[in-house]
Amino acid sequence: MKQKREDVRNIAIIAHVDHGKTTLVDELLKQSGVFREGQEVAERVMDSNDIERERGITILSKNTAVSYKGTKINIIDTPGHADFGGEVERVLKMVNGVILVVDAFEGAMPQTKFVLRKALELKLPVIVCINKIDRPEARPDEVVDEVLELFLELDADDSQLDCPFVYASAKAGIASLDAGTPGTNMEPLFETILSYIPAPEGDPDAGTQVLISTIDYNEYVGRIGVGKVDNGTIKVNQEVIICNHHEPDKQVKVKVSKLYEFDGLNKVEVKEAGIGSIVAISGISDIHIGDTLCSLDNVNPIPFQKISEPTIAMHFLVNDSPLAGQEGKYVTSRHLRERLFRELNTDVSLRVEETDETDCFKVSGRGELHLSVLIENMRREGFEFAVSKAEVLYHHDENGKLLEPMELAYIDVPNDYAGAVIEKLGQRKGELRNMGGISGGTYTRLEFSIPARGLIGYRGEFMTDTKGNGILNTVFDGYAPYKGDIQYRKQGSLIAFEAGEAITYGLFNAQERGLLFIGPGEKVYSGMVVGQTGRSEDIEINVCKKKQLTNTRSSSADEALRLVPPKILSLEQALDFIDTDELLEVTPKSLRIRKKILDPTMRKRAGFKK
Repeated sequence: MKQKREDVRNIAIIAHVDHGKTTLVDELLKQSGVFREGQEVAERVMDSNDIERERGITILSKNTAVSYKGTKINIIDTPGHADFGGEVERVLKMVNGVILVVDAFEGAMPQTKFVLRKALELKLPVIVCINKIDRPEARPDEVVDEVLELFLELDADDSQLDCPFVYASAKAGIASLDAGTPGTNMEPLFETILSYIPAPEGDPDAGTQVLISTIDYNEYVGRIGVGKVDNGTIKVNQEVIICNHHEPDKQVKVKVSKLYEFDGLNKVEVKEAGIGSIVAISGISDIHIGDTLCSLDNVNPIPFQKISEPTIAMHFLVNDSPLAGQEGKYVTSRHLRERLFRELNTDVSLRVEETDETDCFKVSGRGELHLSVLIENMRREGFEFAVSKAEVLYHHDENGKLLEPMELAYIDVPNDYAGAVIEKLGQRKGELRNMGGISGGTYTRLEFSIPARGLIGYRGEFMTDTKGNGILNTVFDGYAPYKGDIQYRKQGSLIAFEAGEAITYGLFNAQERGLLFIGPGEKVYSGMVVGQTGRSEDIEINVCKKKQLTNTRSSSADEALRLVPPKILSLEQALDFIDTDELLEVTPKSLRIRKKILDPTMRKRAGFKK
């Protein structure tokens, strides 16, 4: 007999990137009394990972729980970037409703549409929270209309269209049900959650069923499965069967050694948990996302939607440059293989394949940001390796025709720069679908359909072309016939001619040829890329060249040599810059770009032509 569990609510907070999800969770935690009086609390407390804190983005979905008027509200904070869409898709199976956060100025953006579609497909009720209403240029009424249009476009049913709207400023910690009167605290949002989000239901007397939606990993206890109890109860020391809807043959008998529930930011150990509870289970080594834990007498896996396929791939190789092994702690193919396959424990959108070469692995993900976060995490852990340029994953249709992944790019730029952006994206096979004025006519919104490979390496150029004022958002838009060749980079590379240490004299002569990436005193080797030329072909230069010491003096000979400061590339810029015949050498301390073939004669023979 199904029952509702009225003392629990399970919700996910979904939104486009930078619309204020994590800040909203901060306030819900603070105002529900999770932190004691006077406790020092970090801003965006849910972004616990170093890279998340530095970049101000959420990468992994996180669980937390607050209590309000005797009801436990389990909250899941999700990422907003399209590259981490796999995280959002799976956690929606754990919740009974969502809060859609929309910026009161920016309105509905591409990722808003993506995450909302997933929620509506699962028939989840939606509370719309119009955030940042205290922004001077906020336009809440227009944004409400935009959101309702989006609901209609995504075929929402009548009950979903009749959703409540809450107007909030997460930063100020206030919410209200009326755009005209600002609130004093978050109470209106809490009340809306209790009244509108349905309580979880299930049969407490049936056999155990727990669907695992997320995997956490801990060095000490190994894999931790996080999921919702759909039916029955789960207890410590209970014997259960792991089964999977997509793998009918999988049935493994295991024992639950530890069970946790969430309370505030902590996991609290419990002896048993009932229907509707979101639990973390440790001690089961063979647990994966999409698995169902069932009692021995009732093996019935819960269906789980397939995660979207990756669209982009890179090769991760063992570093074989002349400077290999000097800065990294883990440098062998065994270390690299172990680490990449370990990442599969927690990241469902990632694929790792072995290649014909033992020291090269093909890693596929949802986008450049997805893979660059993995690379950054690995270098911080002490790994040293090389990566190739990102390439898209092609498909073939029934007739053998080549298909490539397409993206919808939504671009907001000041009117003066719109022409430059249209021209650049046109060269990259982008098709302009829509164009209109926004925010009082000072900005233009462009909508392009463009091959995913056309966006590889474009973000840096885009920021330069718009002087940092443009906003570029993309969302995956299926596969379409191949659009033809794209020339990624028009400028060639400056390549070091010999190994040694870069010297001011050599760099001074080299800087006339183009833009340098290195300064004096840096180690270089033959075949290493030290800069970018203005020409289309590569140029070899000697940056280790010393000044000949002679007795001859001239009036200008001893003037100080002035070097232009080098352009230090970040990881993303370096991944954008490298060409198809180059590799990026990644170590904990350095990022070096190099040619795949270091020897100049061999390189010419191989005939790598642009």
